[in-house]
Amino acid sequence: MRKAFSLGILPLTMILAGCTMAPDYHRPALPVAAHFDSQGQALSGNGANIRWQNFFTDPVMHKLIATALSNNRDLRVAALNVEVARSQVQIDRAALMPWVDFNGSDDATHLPGNLYSTKQSGSVTYHQLNTSLGVTAWELDFFGRLQSLRNEALEEWLASAATQRATQISLIAEVASGYLSLCSDNELLKLAQDTAQSQQDSYDLTKRSFEGGVASEQDLVQAETSVRTAQADIATYSRQVHQDINALTLLVGTALPADLLAGASLRKEWNFPATPAGLPSELLTNRPDIIAAEHTLKAANANIGAARAAFFPTISLTASGGSTSSTFSHLLSGGTAAWSFGPSIDLPIFDGGVNIANLDIAKLQKRIEIADYEKAIQTAFKEVGDALAGQETYQDEMKARQLDEVANQRNFSFASVRYREGLDNYLNVLVAQRSLYASQQSLITTRLGQLNQKITLYKALGGGWKS
Repeated sequence: MRKAFSLGILPLTMILAGCTMAPDYHRPALPVAAHFDSQGQALSGNGANIRWQNFFTDPVMHKLIATALSNNRDLRVAALNVEVARSQVQIDRAALMPWVDFNGSDDATHLPGNLYSTKQSGSVTYHQLNTSLGVTAWELDFFGRLQSLRNEALEEWLASAATQRATQISLIAEVASGYLSLCSDNELLKLAQDTAQSQQDSYDLTKRSFEGGVASEQDLVQAETSVRTAQADIATYSRQVHQDINALTLLVGTALPADLLAGASLRKEWNFPATPAGLPSELLTNRPDIIAAEHTLKAANANIGAARAAFFPTISLTASGGSTSSTFSHLLSGGTAAWSFGPSIDLPIFDGGVNIANLDIAKLQKRIEIADYEKAIQTAFKEVGDALAGQETYQDEMKARQLDEVANQRNFSFASVRYREGLDNYLNVLVAQRSLYASQQSLITTRLGQLNQKITLYKALGGGWKS
């Protein structure tokens, strides 16, 4: 008797407790080192609360990001996907509850006279009015199948919400990097214009010297090559500036005022907050894409519960109660009550191995999601490690680039003086000028890389912080 009682109370206990047949979930261990291989202090409690508004403080960049967050179409799609997933959760939650329907009908039947072998000679019309309130095919979730499906939908919703946050962080980083690219290309364009003007002046001077019999024709041709190279660079960087503006317009999702981007330049104080090094890898679990991957893994875990429950009987109830009468006036009178009750059970006996295959698929899908989750962790670890490696190296590179520019400037000055005094030919001036031009370009691109590295670390840490 005790055993029979236990078996009888088990389904009711599972319903009341919301139990499922899904395996217990355990977060996979991080497949990376405990800390990043870099010097520095761990992220402080205050640093963990930095918002994007406090990280990107440049007024133009701040306005571009705010506009993008309001108008970018990819972000809108991500937000709508969250709403779709939330609605799916509501659908699966509703399946756990009985659906109550009200039904009213009036059936009329007309029979002609002498249809049957009776004394009735005239035709007759019968009326039957019915009202009922009932539950149709309510599945009793004894084995947690519906609860597992609901949990799966819930995890997918949470995954889509995390994906939306990841999309937002990526958008913020892309807009910031896009604006920096515009600033860099503007500077490269101005450098090319200044160089072209300087080389044009040198060419004009060399031409006069050639016409006076002082300079050779080779000197004149070499001077012209410098002018043409700078002119080609002007065209190249002009094109890149226009492409940068087009890319920003797409990211922002609306037309950009011309004055907003006027004078975009790297030559200002950006004041990005200092980002720490030596971070614990556990911080990666706060990245929205990692959170989304874990919710997808939990959804796969819940799906195993639904696949297991498919091996057990499905019990459904259909019940209704109401009133039946031949006239509307007596529909609610005594003696007109009617009811029906129809439980049903569906017990799988032979399905050709479909349920076994579905369970195998569910288990394999969970293994796939575990691998995807671990790969996402490893990818994030690499991204943060790469960004941290750039913190000190970019600073050292910038110092070297600045010294290189100073040295090339002096070399160009010496070469120009020696050429004017007739001690060297123009080739030395040309080589010195090209080295100076290249060092100035490298200084600009290195500065761009240094600033982009800060944005990359912000993104790699999941918005840095709270966005």
